Amino acid sequence: MWYWTKVLFLVLVGAVVVWLGYEFVTFPSISKLRTENPATSSMIEYRLGQAREEGKEPRKYMVWQPIEQISPNLQRAVLAGEDSRFFQHNGFDWDAINKAWEEAQREGEKEAKAEGDYDPDSWIPPMPSFKRGASTVSQQLAKNLYLSEDRNFLRKGREAAYTYFLERELNKKRILEIYLNVIEWGDGVYGAEAASRVYFNKSASQLTAPEAAYLSAMIPSPLNVFNPKKNPKRVVRRQKAIMRGMNSIKLAY
Repeated sequence: MWYWTKVLFLVLVGAVVVWLGYEFVTFPSISKLRTENPATSSMIEYRLGQAREEGKEPRKYMVWQPIEQISPNLQRAVLAGEDSRFFQHNGFDWDAINKAWEEAQREGEKEAKAEGDYDPDSWIPPMPSFKRGASTVSQQLAKNLYLSEDRNFLRKGREAAYTYFLERELNKKRILEIYLNVIEWGDGVYGAEAASRVYFNKSASQLTAPEAAYLSAMIPSPLNVFNPKKNPKRVVRRQKAIMRGMNSIKLAY
């Protein structure tokens, strides 16, 4: 019995060592982002792959723009909509994460009661979904640049590691600059400059506050939920909410 326990232990240790070695070898060189602008991302490549699988022509419209040429209106609007505490946290907004946990508990309890399956002595609350409200700009950037669309604990662990190193290697200005240049803003539309040209026929440097809030409103789901062609009223409602929060955002760099 002891022999097989020892063998199993060694196998598990070996598996962990192999896994750690793989993670080390494949870990991205985040420090390069200080001076190098990413030409693509995991998200972009995923969309291009999707298009090819569906027999469609892959689309990628992306024009890199330094942050000095991106309207402060858009910078504030994006932070108001996605990460209002961007300059205060170190990559993880623990207050938002705690709120997401509490929300999951409330929603789970409400659902359990509605289904007649709620016992306060044995009920276990569900894991929080950690939707946009708990996902910081740094976390979103880590996911968009490096990770697949799979949803599991291993991917969340990688996201946390990449987020930590993004915050350690880059300053806030650079993180926001890269984020604004690579995020998805529609079918084949990536980055602030491309989005500004597509939706408003102007450069990102010229965006007004309402235009910036409109673009920011689309970010959580530009292809579906906040697609202005599919759900224009939803986009406008979120645009108005973002405009109310923009004035409280100070660009601290």
